[in-house]
Amino acid sequence: MHTPDPVQVGDRVLILRPAYVAGKVGVVCGRESGSDGQPSNRWLIQVDSDTENIVVSLTWNEFQLMPPGITVRS
Repeated sequence: MHTPDPVQVGDRVLILRPAYVAGKVGVVCGRESGSDGQPSNRWLIQVDSDTENIVVSLTWNEFQLMPPGITVRS
């Protein structure tokens, strides 16, 4: 039986790694696709930043979902 993915487009996440964006909040843009068109185990995350436009490709263990209504200042 297929289990639904806990990560959804638009979810807010706390980035754990890599170090240059660790501690920042991001928004899930979507799942990366491999060269064969199949979904990979990586997610594209738009980092919340007033000064830079950053999108990072992260695996599930490099970020954690944030409960709705929680805010983090970086």
